Amino acid sequence: MKPLLRAMVLWLAVGVAQAADTPFEFQDAETERRYQKLAAELRCLVCQNQSLADSHADLAQDLRDEVYRMLNDGKTDEEIVGFLVERYGDFVLYRPPVAGITYLLWFGPLLLLAGAGVVWWRIGRAKAPVQPDADEAAAIAALTGHRNDPP
Repeated sequence: MKPLLRAMVLWLAVGVAQAADTPFEFQDAETERRYQKLAAELRCLVCQNQSLADSHADLAQDLRDEVYRMLNDGKTDEEIVGFLVERYGDFVLYRPPVAGITYLLWFGPLLLLAGAGVVWWRIGRAKAPVQPDADEAAAIAALTGHRNDPP
């Protein structure tokens, strides 16, 4: 193998090894259950569409480490979530609270659906095209060469 190719293969292997998640050993099944619940409820700040449990990003691993450490320090779930929200904002939560800043997030889809319903209703109520009277029909027929008598 050429030296450059060896270096690239080694670099890729190191990157894959670093991407592996750190396994945790829990004191009991309850602590592990709490950890799994928190990791599923908290959002990865890098991936944005994955929970901490699903993400393989370095920041997600750091946050999982922090959650694990805080669980071992005896913190409650509320204290852990509160700490992360204080540090990273409501964005770290998959279900942010209903507040002034999140109204659009919670109610925006309903407003869009209502707006689409109003547009659909207005289009459905649009009047049928007005049929020309006999004189207009005759003028149109004379211009186009087609006869289309009104009903």
